[in-house]
Formats: sequence, structure tokens, C-alpha cells
Amino acid sequence: MKIFELFIGFLREVTQAVLPKNNFGDKIYSYLNFIVKHHGRFPRNRMLFNDYMYKLKVSKKFNTDSLRIYLTDKEFGKRYIKKVLGEEYVIPTYKIFNFYEDFLDYELPLTCVIKPTHLSGQVILKKENIKIDYDLIKKWFATNYYYRSRESNYKDLTPKLIIEEMVFDDLNPLDYKFFCFKGKPKLIQLDHDRYINHTLSLFTPDWVKQNFSITFDQYKGVIKKPNNLSEMLTQVTKLATSTKFDFIR
Repeated sequence: MKIFELFIGFLREVTQAVLPKNNFGDKIYSYLNFIVKHHGRFPRNRMLFNDYMYKLKVSKKFNTDSLRIYLTDKEFGKRYIKKVLGEEYVIPTYKIFNFYEDFLDYELPLTCVIKPTHLSGQVILKKENIKIDYDLIKKWFATNYYYRSRESNYKDLTPKLIIEEMVFDDLNPLDYKFFCFKGKPKLIQLDHDRYINHTLSLFTPDWVKQNFSITFDQYKGVIKKPNNLSEMLTQVTKLATSTKFDFIR
């Protein structure tokens, strides 16, 4: 299995290097990547979630939508949330850095969250006595996520670093994601123990647990319905509706 995974990784790197960095090359890469991830299955024109996401990713509308590109940047995404929902729904920002060298002179708070505004899935949760990986942060500034994913909304983002307030005590908090179609939340994803043993659970908006998972193994425990679920759904609907996107998470 490990040999197969290494081979697939090598194949992806070669494909990335060979294919042109344009819409044509992006479509070919996305098509091949879909087939590999789905063990030889081809994307079909039907309403399966992954097929839908593939069609969305390679569509002209997705690749040229200026608002989607704007919201991909975490700094600008927070500005948009503040404008639509209000400042009380935005995690406070301590500092934003446009250059790695400027960050080196900054005295970090005892606890904070450090992440690149232009990448996906990268974050450092700083608690007291936790050593910061400065080499990793330097690498963030030199990384363009588009070259890894061929998601063109990342292509022209400016590398930046954002330092935010840590609003939770647990280094493995529950992470809620809402899948919204045409402005309406249809599925809720909860990520559990993201930095230990990542699992997830899926619920309908009325909190019915679903017996399937996406990418990671299904969480086997019981999760009580949040007391503020109704408020969460209200604000998510307001935000999703304001974008006019067919899909947003």
C-alpha cells in the first residue's frame, strides 16, 4: 500500500510539472486526480457530491469568480464576514504580515493561532512553552497552493501570515463546517481530534447523524446537538445567501 501511495505521489508531481499552468492544464490535472482518488472511476454528469465538486472546480464560472477568489484569502474572508454578519462573529486578529522578515521581529502572544492567509489546511496553535517552527512558516511564504491543487482561486493570492486570538482552550477543538447549496445549509461536518487521530461525523441541519464519512474515518462517539445550532444555521444561511454561490462550505 505504501509503495502504491508513493507511486501516486510521484505521478502527481510529474503531472504537475508537465502540464501547462493554465485552464487547460488545470482541467486535465483535475480529471486525472479524480480518477486516481476514485480508484479508476470517471466523473459523471450526475448529482453525486464528488462529481458535483469536480464539475464546479473545472467550470469557467468557478475559475473567474472574483468574489470566490477574494474570499479564498483568509484576511479578506474575515472582512467579508464582518461586513455581512458583524464584528462579533469574527475572531480577533492580532497582526498580519506580508513578509517573513517582519514576522521575525514580532513578539508573539503567549497563546495565539498562526496561519497563512493564502494556503489551505496549514495552522500552528501556539500555547505557552510550544516551540514555533520558523522554517515551516518561511516555507509558507514561498508556497503557492495552486501548484499543488490546481485550484485557480489560489493562483494569484499574495502570501501573508495572520496571527489570531485563540478563542478556545483545547488544542483539538470541534471544528464545524456547513455545506451550503444555493444559500441553504444541507450538511454539517464535525472534525474530531484533528491533530491526534482525525475522524469526522456528518449531520443534517436538524441534527440527524449520517452513516457515512468523507476522507477520514467516521467518528463513533455520540455528539449532542449544540444549544446554539439554530443561531449557527441562521448566520450560515445569511452568509451563504449573500455570496450567491451555487456551493460554499
